[in-house]
Amino acid sequence: MLFLLIVAALPALVAALFVNVLHESISVPLRKRSSLTTDNGDFDMDGARAHLAFTEAKISAGFRALEVNAGETSISRRDPGSIPLTNDQGTNARWYGTISVGTPPVDFKVDFDTGSADLFLPASTCGQTCSGHTLYNPNASSTAIDRNATFILSYGDGTSVQGEQYADTVIIGGYIATGQVFGAANQFSSSLQTPAFTPDGVLGMAFEILSIYHANPVIQTLISNNALPDPVFAFSLASSGAELRIGGVNSALYTGSLTYTPVTQKGFWQISGDTINVNGNPTITSFSAVVDSGTTLILGNLGTVGQFYSGLNVTDLGNGFYTLPCDSMPIVSITIGGTVFPLSPDTFNLGTYPSGSNQCACAISSTGSLGKTMLLGDTFLRNVYSVFDVEQTKVGFATL
Repeated sequence: MLFLLIVAALPALVAALFVNVLHESISVPLRKRSSLTTDNGDFDMDGARAHLAFTEAKISAGFRALEVNAGETSISRRDPGSIPLTNDQGTNARWYGTISVGTPPVDFKVDFDTGSADLFLPASTCGQTCSGHTLYNPNASSTAIDRNATFILSYGDGTSVQGEQYADTVIIGGYIATGQVFGAANQFSSSLQTPAFTPDGVLGMAFEILSIYHANPVIQTLISNNALPDPVFAFSLASSGAELRIGGVNSALYTGSLTYTPVTQKGFWQISGDTINVNGNPTITSFSAVVDSGTTLILGNLGTVGQFYSGLNVTDLGNGFYTLPCDSMPIVSITIGGTVFPLSPDTFNLGTYPSGSNQCACAISSTGSLGKTMLLGDTFLRNVYSVFDVEQTKVGFATL
Protein backbone atom coordinates (compact mmCIF):
# COMPACT_ATOMS: atom_id res chain seq x y z
CA MET A 1 0.00 0.00 0.00
CA LEU A 2 2.85 2.39 0.89
CA PHE A 3 4.49 1.63 -2.44
CA LEU A 4 1.23 2.38 -4.27
CA LEU A 5 0.85 5.66 -2.41
CA ILE A 6 4.38 6.70 -3.31
CA VAL A 7 3.87 5.78 -6.96
CA ALA A 8 0.57 7.64 -7.05
CA ALA A 9 2.22 10.72 -5.55
CA LEU A 10 5.14 10.76 -7.97
CA PRO A 11 3.44 12.75 -10.77
CA ALA A 12 2.46 15.49 -8.35
CA LEU A 13 5.94 15.54 -6.86
CA VAL A 14 7.55 15.75 -10.29
CA ALA A 15 5.15 18.50 -11.34
CA ALA A 16 5.90 20.46 -8.19
CA LEU A 17 9.64 20.12 -8.74
CA PHE A 18 9.26 21.20 -12.38
CA VAL A 19 7.26 24.28 -11.41
CA ASN A 20 9.96 25.23 -8.92
CA VAL A 21 12.57 24.93 -11.63
CA LEU A 22 10.50 27.17 -13.90
CA HIS A 23 10.37 29.80 -11.18
CA GLU A 24 14.07 30.34 -11.87
CA SER A 25 15.39 32.32 -14.80
CA ILE A 26 16.50 29.91 -17.53
CA SER A 27 19.36 30.65 -19.87
CA VAL A 28 19.86 28.93 -23.22
CA PRO A 29 22.40 30.54 -25.60
CA LEU A 30 21.44 32.44 -28.73
CA ARG A 31 23.84 32.15 -31.64
CA LYS A 32 24.07 34.22 -34.79
CA ARG A 33 24.78 32.80 -38.16
CA SER A 34 26.83 35.61 -39.70
CA SER A 35 27.54 39.33 -39.74
CA LEU A 36 28.01 39.32 -43.54
CA THR A 37 31.67 40.10 -42.88
CA THR A 38 34.34 37.49 -43.64
CA ASP A 39 37.06 36.48 -41.20
CA ASN A 40 39.57 38.74 -42.99
CA GLY A 41 37.30 41.79 -42.64
CA ASP A 42 35.90 41.86 -46.17
CA PHE A 43 32.23 42.30 -47.06
CA ASP A 44 30.63 39.00 -48.10
CA MET A 45 28.79 40.21 -51.19
CA ASP A 46 27.50 36.79 -52.24
CA GLY A 47 26.16 36.08 -48.77
CA ALA A 48 24.66 39.55 -48.56
CA ARG A 49 22.87 39.16 -51.89
CA ALA A 50 21.42 35.83 -50.78
CA HIS A 51 20.38 37.30 -47.45
CA LEU A 52 18.77 40.33 -49.08
CA ALA A 53 16.86 38.14 -51.55
CA PHE A 54 15.57 35.88 -48.78
CA THR A 55 14.58 38.84 -46.61
CA GLU A 56 12.71 40.54 -49.46
CA ALA A 57 10.89 37.31 -50.25
CA LYS A 58 10.04 36.56 -46.61
CA ILE A 59 8.59 39.99 -45.93
CA SER A 60 6.69 40.01 -49.22
CA ALA A 61 5.20 36.62 -48.31
CA GLY A 62 4.23 38.04 -44.92
CA PHE A 63 2.45 40.98 -46.53
CA ARG A 64 0.60 38.56 -48.83
CA ALA A 65 -0.48 36.48 -45.82
CA LEU A 66 -1.63 39.64 -44.06
CA GLU A 67 -3.70 40.61 -47.08
CA VAL A 68 -5.25 37.14 -47.40
CA ASN A 69 -5.94 36.64 -43.69
CA ALA A 70 -7.08 40.15 -42.81
CA GLY A 71 -7.79 41.90 -46.06
CA GLU A 72 -5.13 44.45 -45.12
CA THR A 73 -2.18 45.72 -47.06
CA SER A 74 1.05 47.43 -45.89
CA ILE A 75 2.99 46.47 -43.96
CA SER A 76 0.72 34.64 -11.12
CA ARG A 77 2.92 32.86 -12.86
CA ARG A 78 6.50 31.88 -13.32
CA ASP A 79 9.58 34.04 -13.66
CA PRO A 80 10.85 34.80 -17.16
CA GLY A 81 13.12 32.28 -18.87
CA SER A 82 16.24 33.29 -20.76
CA ILE A 83 17.43 31.58 -23.92
CA PRO A 84 21.06 32.32 -24.80
CA LEU A 85 21.56 33.04 -28.49
CA THR A 86 24.38 31.89 -30.74
CA ASN A 87 26.07 33.66 -33.64
CA ASP A 88 26.44 31.13 -36.44
CA GLN A 89 29.05 31.76 -39.11
CA GLY A 90 26.97 30.84 -42.16
CA THR A 91 25.82 33.17 -44.90
CA ASN A 92 22.26 34.13 -43.91
CA ALA A 93 22.58 36.05 -40.68
CA ARG A 94 20.03 35.09 -38.06
CA TRP A 95 19.93 34.35 -34.35
CA TYR A 96 19.24 30.84 -33.13
CA GLY A 97 18.84 28.92 -29.89
CA THR A 98 17.41 25.65 -28.65
CA ILE A 99 13.84 24.48 -28.13
CA SER A 100 12.51 21.01 -27.30
CA VAL A 101 9.66 19.29 -29.12
CA GLY A 102 7.63 16.15 -28.43
CA THR A 103 7.33 13.58 -25.64
CA PRO A 104 9.99 12.60 -24.78
CA PRO A 105 11.44 15.99 -25.75
CA VAL A 106 14.00 16.28 -28.54
CA ASP A 107 16.19 19.37 -28.87
CA PHE A 108 16.17 21.45 -32.06
CA LYS A 109 18.10 24.56 -33.03
CA VAL A 110 15.79 27.24 -34.43
CA ASP A 111 16.13 30.78 -35.74
CA PHE A 112 14.07 33.17 -33.60
CA ASP A 113 12.47 35.42 -36.20
CA THR A 114 10.22 38.38 -35.35
CA GLY A 115 9.62 38.86 -39.08
CA SER A 116 7.52 35.70 -39.50
CA ALA A 117 4.89 33.82 -37.49
CA ASP A 118 5.26 30.08 -38.05
CA LEU A 119 7.45 27.28 -36.70
CA PHE A 120 8.79 24.63 -39.02
CA LEU A 121 11.23 21.76 -38.46
CA PRO A 122 12.65 19.03 -40.72
CA ALA A 123 10.73 15.75 -40.48
CA SER A 124 11.97 12.18 -40.31
CA THR A 125 10.37 11.68 -43.74
CA CYS A 126 12.69 14.28 -45.24
CA GLY A 127 15.40 12.80 -47.39
CA GLN A 128 18.80 14.08 -48.43
CA THR A 129 17.72 17.74 -48.41
CA CYS A 130 17.48 17.60 -44.60
CA SER A 131 20.76 15.77 -44.08
CA GLY A 132 22.72 17.08 -41.11
CA HIS A 133 19.65 18.47 -39.33
CA THR A 134 17.91 17.01 -36.29
CA LEU A 135 14.66 15.47 -37.56
CA TYR A 136 11.21 15.53 -35.97
CA ASN A 137 9.64 12.05 -35.83
CA PRO A 138 5.94 12.19 -34.90
CA ASN A 139 5.86 8.42 -34.44
CA ALA A 140 8.39 8.78 -31.62
CA SER A 141 6.32 11.37 -29.73
CA SER A 142 3.34 10.29 -27.62
CA THR A 143 1.87 13.81 -27.81
CA ALA A 144 2.06 14.27 -31.60
CA ILE A 145 -1.21 14.96 -33.42
CA ASP A 146 -1.43 14.82 -37.21
CA ARG A 147 -3.55 17.74 -38.43
CA ASN A 148 -4.06 16.00 -41.78
CA ALA A 149 -3.01 19.16 -43.54
CA THR A 150 -0.05 20.06 -45.71
CA PHE A 151 1.87 23.31 -45.96
CA ILE A 152 4.12 25.04 -48.45
CA LEU A 153 6.31 28.03 -47.69
CA SER A 154 7.61 29.41 -50.96
CA TYR A 155 9.63 32.58 -51.32
CA GLY A 156 10.48 34.64 -54.37
CA ASP A 157 14.21 33.95 -54.01
CA GLY A 158 13.66 30.22 -54.61
CA THR A 159 13.69 29.21 -50.95
CA SER A 160 10.93 26.72 -50.17
CA VAL A 161 9.89 24.28 -47.49
CA GLN A 162 6.94 21.91 -47.59
CA GLY A 163 5.50 19.06 -45.58
CA GLU A 164 2.81 18.09 -43.06
CA GLN A 165 1.25 20.04 -40.22
CA TYR A 166 1.39 18.61 -36.70
CA ALA A 167 0.53 19.71 -33.19
CA ASP A 168 2.83 18.70 -30.35
CA THR A 169 4.39 19.90 -27.12
CA VAL A 170 7.02 22.62 -27.57
CA ILE A 171 9.27 23.76 -24.72
CA ILE A 172 10.97 27.14 -25.02
CA GLY A 173 12.95 28.70 -22.19
CA GLY A 174 11.42 26.16 -19.78
CA TYR A 175 7.85 27.09 -20.71
CA ILE A 176 5.54 24.47 -22.21
CA ALA A 177 3.32 25.20 -25.21
CA THR A 178 0.90 22.27 -25.46
CA GLY A 179 -0.71 21.43 -28.77
CA GLN A 180 1.56 23.81 -30.65
CA VAL A 181 0.94 23.75 -34.40
CA PHE A 182 4.01 23.63 -36.65
CA GLY A 183 5.21 22.30 -39.96
CA ALA A 184 7.19 19.07 -40.27
CA ALA A 185 9.05 19.50 -43.54
CA ASN A 186 9.71 16.64 -45.93
CA GLN A 187 11.69 18.86 -48.28
CA PHE A 188 14.15 21.73 -47.86
CA SER A 189 15.41 23.88 -50.71
CA SER A 190 19.17 24.41 -50.99
CA SER A 191 19.27 27.60 -48.90
CA LEU A 192 17.90 25.68 -45.89
CA GLN A 193 20.33 22.78 -46.22
CA THR A 194 23.56 22.32 -44.30
CA PRO A 195 26.12 23.82 -44.18
CA ALA A 196 24.46 26.99 -45.54
CA PHE A 197 21.73 26.80 -42.88
CA THR A 198 22.98 25.60 -39.49
CA PRO A 199 19.74 25.73 -37.44
CA ASP A 200 17.18 22.99 -37.93
CA GLY A 201 14.21 25.30 -38.44
CA VAL A 202 12.64 28.71 -37.90
CA LEU A 203 10.44 29.84 -35.01
CA GLY A 204 8.35 32.85 -36.02
CA MET A 205 7.49 35.42 -33.34
CA ALA A 206 5.17 37.78 -35.22
CA PHE A 207 1.38 37.80 -34.82
CA GLU A 208 -1.03 34.99 -35.72
CA ILE A 209 -2.50 36.91 -38.64
CA LEU A 210 0.70 36.15 -40.60
CA SER A 211 0.43 32.38 -39.98
CA ILE A 212 -0.10 30.16 -43.00
CA TYR A 213 -1.30 27.48 -40.56
CA HIS A 214 -4.01 29.85 -39.25
CA ALA A 215 -2.82 28.93 -35.78
CA ASN A 216 -1.19 30.61 -32.79
CA PRO A 217 2.56 31.16 -32.99
CA VAL A 218 4.50 29.69 -30.05
CA ILE A 219 4.50 32.87 -27.95
CA GLN A 220 0.75 33.36 -28.36
CA THR A 221 0.18 29.72 -27.38
CA LEU A 222 2.13 30.28 -24.16
CA ILE A 223 0.09 33.40 -23.45
CA SER A 224 -3.23 31.64 -24.12
CA ASN A 225 -2.10 28.86 -21.76
CA ASN A 226 -1.44 31.52 -19.09
CA ALA A 227 2.09 30.17 -18.91
CA LEU A 228 4.07 33.41 -18.82
CA PRO A 229 4.53 35.88 -15.96
CA ASP A 230 4.14 38.68 -18.51
CA PRO A 231 3.05 38.43 -22.17
CA VAL A 232 6.37 39.73 -23.46
CA PHE A 233 9.68 38.56 -24.85
CA ALA A 234 12.93 40.46 -25.20
CA PHE A 235 16.21 40.24 -27.10
CA SER A 236 19.75 41.19 -26.25
CA LEU A 237 21.80 40.62 -29.40
CA ALA A 238 25.11 41.72 -27.94
CA SER A 239 28.31 40.23 -29.35
CA SER A 240 28.68 38.14 -26.18
CA GLY A 241 26.03 36.80 -23.85
CA ALA A 242 23.19 37.25 -26.34
CA GLU A 243 19.86 35.97 -25.09
CA LEU A 244 16.15 35.75 -25.72
CA ARG A 245 14.09 36.43 -22.60
CA ILE A 246 10.65 34.82 -22.40
CA GLY A 247 7.95 36.20 -20.09
CA GLY A 248 9.79 39.29 -18.91
CA VAL A 249 12.82 41.52 -19.30
CA ASN A 250 16.37 41.24 -17.99
CA SER A 251 17.07 44.70 -16.56
CA ALA A 252 20.71 43.77 -15.98
CA LEU A 253 21.29 43.83 -19.73
CA TYR A 254 20.41 47.46 -20.46
CA THR A 255 21.01 50.93 -19.09
CA GLY A 256 18.50 53.69 -18.45
CA SER A 257 14.81 53.17 -19.12
CA LEU A 258 12.86 51.53 -21.91
CA THR A 259 11.30 53.72 -24.58
CA TYR A 260 8.07 52.17 -25.86
CA THR A 261 6.32 52.79 -29.15
CA PRO A 262 3.01 51.23 -30.27
CA VAL A 263 2.64 48.66 -33.01
CA THR A 264 0.94 50.50 -35.85
CA GLN A 265 -0.31 47.43 -37.70
CA LYS A 266 -0.76 44.09 -35.96
CA GLY A 267 0.80 41.42 -38.13
CA PHE A 268 4.47 42.27 -38.25
CA TRP A 269 6.07 44.12 -35.35
CA GLN A 270 5.56 47.35 -37.30
CA ILE A 271 6.24 50.68 -35.61
CA SER A 272 6.75 54.37 -36.40
CA GLY A 273 10.16 56.00 -36.05
CA ASP A 274 11.12 59.65 -35.70
CA THR A 275 14.35 60.06 -37.66
CA ILE A 276 17.45 58.30 -38.97
CA ASN A 277 20.43 60.58 -38.45
CA VAL A 278 23.82 61.05 -40.11
CA ASN A 279 26.41 62.83 -37.98
CA GLY A 280 23.60 64.13 -35.79
CA ASN A 281 21.49 65.48 -38.65
CA PRO A 282 18.13 63.86 -39.55
CA THR A 283 18.10 62.53 -43.12
CA ILE A 284 15.02 60.27 -42.93
CA THR A 285 11.99 61.50 -41.01
CA SER A 286 8.67 60.04 -39.85
CA PHE A 287 9.26 56.53 -41.14
CA SER A 288 7.40 53.24 -40.70
CA ALA A 289 9.47 50.12 -39.99
CA VAL A 290 9.17 46.40 -39.30
CA VAL A 291 11.41 45.24 -36.44
CA ASP A 292 12.91 41.98 -37.73
CA SER A 293 15.36 39.85 -35.76
CA GLY A 294 15.66 37.58 -38.81
CA THR A 295 17.35 40.28 -40.88
CA THR A 296 20.89 41.62 -40.60
CA LEU A 297 20.42 44.83 -42.58
CA ILE A 298 18.43 48.03 -42.30
CA LEU A 299 16.36 48.19 -45.47
CA GLY A 300 14.35 50.89 -47.21
CA ASN A 301 13.18 51.77 -50.69
CA LEU A 302 15.53 53.44 -53.14
CA GLY A 303 14.23 56.94 -52.49
CA THR A 304 14.39 56.65 -48.71
CA VAL A 305 17.87 55.15 -48.71
CA GLY A 306 18.95 57.79 -51.22
CA GLN A 307 17.94 60.44 -48.69
CA PHE A 308 20.13 58.77 -46.09
CA TYR A 309 23.23 58.78 -48.32
CA SER A 310 22.68 62.25 -49.79
CA GLY A 311 25.65 64.48 -49.06
CA LEU A 312 27.97 61.52 -48.45
CA ASN A 313 30.72 60.32 -50.77
CA VAL A 314 28.78 57.15 -51.50
CA THR A 315 29.28 54.56 -54.24
CA ASP A 316 26.07 52.87 -55.36
CA LEU A 317 26.93 49.28 -56.31
CA GLY A 318 23.63 49.01 -58.17
CA ASN A 319 22.34 45.92 -56.37
CA GLY A 320 20.94 47.47 -53.21
CA PHE A 321 24.33 47.86 -51.54
CA TYR A 322 26.48 50.94 -51.01
CA THR A 323 30.06 51.71 -49.99
CA LEU A 324 31.72 54.70 -48.36
CA PRO A 325 35.41 55.47 -47.78
CA CYS A 326 36.46 53.38 -44.79
CA ASP A 327 38.22 56.33 -43.18
CA SER A 328 35.17 58.60 -43.30
CA MET A 329 32.27 56.43 -42.17
CA PRO A 330 29.51 58.59 -40.65
CA ILE A 331 28.08 58.46 -37.14
CA VAL A 332 24.62 56.94 -37.55
CA SER A 333 21.76 56.97 -35.05
CA ILE A 334 18.04 56.23 -35.04
CA THR A 335 15.48 58.21 -33.04
CA ILE A 336 12.38 56.36 -31.84
CA GLY A 337 9.88 57.72 -29.35
CA GLY A 338 12.08 60.76 -28.82
CA THR A 339 15.11 58.70 -27.77
CA VAL A 340 18.28 58.61 -29.86
CA PHE A 341 19.89 55.17 -30.28
CA PRO A 342 23.41 55.30 -31.80
CA LEU A 343 24.64 52.53 -34.10
CA SER A 344 28.13 51.31 -33.28
CA PRO A 345 30.67 51.58 -36.14
CA ASP A 346 31.12 47.80 -36.26
CA THR A 347 27.40 47.21 -36.86
CA PHE A 348 27.12 49.84 -39.63
CA ASN A 349 30.41 48.91 -41.36
CA LEU A 350 30.13 45.47 -43.02
CA GLY A 351 33.76 45.33 -44.17
CA THR A 352 35.93 46.32 -47.12
CA TYR A 353 34.64 45.94 -50.67
CA PRO A 354 36.32 45.23 -52.96
CA SER A 355 38.92 43.42 -50.88
CA GLY A 356 42.03 45.49 -50.27
CA SER A 357 40.35 48.78 -51.16
CA ASN A 358 39.56 51.78 -48.98
CA GLN A 359 35.83 51.31 -49.58
CA CYS A 360 33.59 49.76 -46.91
CA ALA A 361 30.11 48.33 -47.37
CA CYS A 362 27.30 49.88 -45.35
CA ALA A 363 24.50 48.10 -43.48
CA ILE A 364 21.71 50.34 -44.79
CA SER A 365 20.58 48.90 -48.12
CA SER A 366 17.79 49.51 -50.62
CA THR A 367 15.08 47.15 -51.83
CA GLY A 368 12.04 47.43 -54.05
CA SER A 369 9.84 45.04 -52.07
CA LEU A 370 8.87 47.09 -49.01
CA GLY A 371 7.11 50.13 -50.43
CA LYS A 372 7.43 52.94 -47.91
CA THR A 373 8.04 50.54 -45.01
CA MET A 374 11.58 50.13 -43.72
CA LEU A 375 13.08 47.08 -42.04
CA LEU A 376 15.13 47.35 -38.84
CA GLY A 377 17.31 44.26 -38.61
CA ASP A 378 20.09 43.43 -36.21
CA THR A 379 22.24 46.30 -37.49
CA PHE A 380 19.90 48.24 -35.22
CA LEU A 381 18.93 45.50 -32.75
CA ARG A 382 22.54 44.71 -31.78
CA ASN A 383 22.73 48.22 -30.33
CA VAL A 384 19.63 48.05 -28.14
CA TYR A 385 17.73 45.88 -25.72
CA SER A 386 14.39 45.21 -27.44
CA VAL A 387 11.14 44.24 -25.72
CA PHE A 388 8.10 42.92 -27.59
CA ASP A 389 4.85 43.26 -25.65
CA VAL A 390 2.27 40.97 -27.24
CA GLU A 391 -0.70 41.93 -25.08
CA GLN A 392 -0.22 45.70 -25.28
CA THR A 393 1.11 45.50 -28.86
CA LYS A 394 4.11 47.73 -28.35
CA VAL A 395 7.87 47.52 -28.70
CA GLY A 396 10.39 48.94 -26.25
CA PHE A 397 14.05 49.82 -26.72
CA ALA A 398 16.83 50.68 -24.31
CA THR A 399 20.56 51.24 -24.68
CA LEU A 400 22.76 48.24 -23.90
